[in-house]
Amino acid sequence: MGRSSCALSSIGKKSKKKPSVAIMLPTYCEAGNIESLIMEIKNLKPDSLIVVIDDSSHDGTASIVEELQKKYGNILVFTRPAKLGLGTAITDGFKVILSLENPPDYIITMDADYSHNPQTIPKLLAAAEKGYDLVIGSRYKEGSRIVGWHILRRLISRVANFIASTMVGMRIRDCTSGFRCYSRAYVESVIRYLHSQTYEIQIETVKQAWTRGFKVKEVPITFENRKRGKSKLTTAEFQGFLSYIIKTKLPTSRNH
Repeated sequence: MGRSSCALSSIGKKSKKKPSVAIMLPTYCEAGNIESLIMEIKNLKPDSLIVVIDDSSHDGTASIVEELQKKYGNILVFTRPAKLGLGTAITDGFKVILSLENPPDYIITMDADYSHNPQTIPKLLAAAEKGYDLVIGSRYKEGSRIVGWHILRRLISRVANFIASTMVGMRIRDCTSGFRCYSRAYVESVIRYLHSQTYEIQIETVKQAWTRGFKVKEVPITFENRKRGKSKLTTAEFQGFLSYIIKTKLPTSRNH
């Protein structure tokens, strides 16, 4: 994938049957969640392709997924050599999915810690199928709900999203949500221009959609703070995220 030497399981034989959607799960030490989450997704969308991008978790996350691969033919796991950041994980995941012989028309990204309810997947997909290229599962659109966040975290998130949407020049309530559905056409168009290392990938992808004239829509979701495990957002990653918001000069008009 260009940045590092990585291992990909079960990609040697390219998929002959085109899945309706690929669901990408970037992971780092999610052994307590990954199996139940994958099974819930499979029961919800049996025809989906599940792609796990694991940053060499030391708790055996990738091994759990590899065991599931032995039972099911629609699971891929891409193991990276270290914790390289969410931005590169998503970009690498896009490249893996586009490399398939029959890549799906839609790609959903979501957290693997159950903060994103898999039961919301059909809602995002339904909006994408109506012609939207980037559908954002929004924590701040009318009808949404956040469970388990203290008031300071809500405030920081609100301020960050206000600044980000102002800089992008697009009225988006939740630029930083990671629960999304992308059209394949959008991903193919922007993949070579994505350079984010960590969480700023969420703003960068909104920026690319706006400047290239892709249609964006927000749908309300319920976001629930993780129940098991610890947050993976390190101080350095958060600082880098804020730096991107403050320093990057994003265009306020479309640039086709």
